[in-house]
Amino acid sequence: MSFTGELGALAPEGGALIARPKGAGKGRKAPARQRAARIAILAIVLGYLLLPLLAMLEFSTRGNVDPVTKQATRSLQSYAAILSYPNLVDGIVTSLEIAVLTVFGMLLLLVPTMVWTVVRVPRMRRVVEFLCLLPLAIPAIVIVVGIAPVYRFMGQHLGAVGASPLTLAFIDIILVLPYAYRAIDSSLRSIDTATLADAARSLGAGWPRAILQVIVPNIRGGILSASVLAIALVLGEFTIANLAQFHTFPIFLQYVNETQAYPAAAVTLMSFALTWGAMLGLLFIGRGRGARPTLLTGGR
Repeated sequence: MSFTGELGALAPEGGALIARPKGAGKGRKAPARQRAARIAILAIVLGYLLLPLLAMLEFSTRGNVDPVTKQATRSLQSYAAILSYPNLVDGIVTSLEIAVLTVFGMLLLLVPTMVWTVVRVPRMRRVVEFLCLLPLAIPAIVIVVGIAPVYRFMGQHLGAVGASPLTLAFIDIILVLPYAYRAIDSSLRSIDTATLADAARSLGAGWPRAILQVIVPNIRGGILSASVLAIALVLGEFTIANLAQFHTFPIFLQYVNETQAYPAAAVTLMSFALTWGAMLGLLFIGRGRGARPTLLTGGR
């Protein structure tokens, strides 16, 4: 018996079993080009984000001009001057307190409403979406003018509580609704909310327990995203706080910017670090303490 035919198929000169497919070598060039394009895009984005921060860092560390070299020396006097402002700590603490109240109020209002809408009245989903997105079409000045009588009444009849800057959380909850709704809605669409809620209810869980122990762990990513967006908006909100004449951290930042140049750049960098620190801290705490979703025996 001759095996010439079979062995010929295994020959390296073009046998059928080990023949190289056409265009096999061209596929390696595409990933290399894609990798280079990704690196270039990443470098452009990082440069766009980091160059202004580096410019502010360079400007905020300028000191007195050396009479010999005619060049500005480097100094941390601007950062030391920030700590001498008496209203700095109060502004930061007030803004953080407003951010915490806004996050809790937004989640308490939005999460049960959206879950109930998805499970019980899905026809109202468009109505809830329209109401949550409506603040995007209303300017901040209009909101302040419309709610000013309410704040005037609170300040006259509720004493220190009504005149507290923490009441800004009521307006901030309205402002963060569009962004928070989109974040939570994307998480709710990624799971079968109605089935999870019905299963929890069939196992004896009430609505509060079903939402907290079954739905919330499954949409934790959307809740964290909504909370991060709310913190970023509150820590940077200036218009309403200024028109309502409340002292918050953005008001303090504007005051420093109008009086001194170098400390203003230092305060801007500090506000950037404060905002990112608060958001990253929230993400770290939320992901570190996230409970595993369970549906067995109603979470018992």
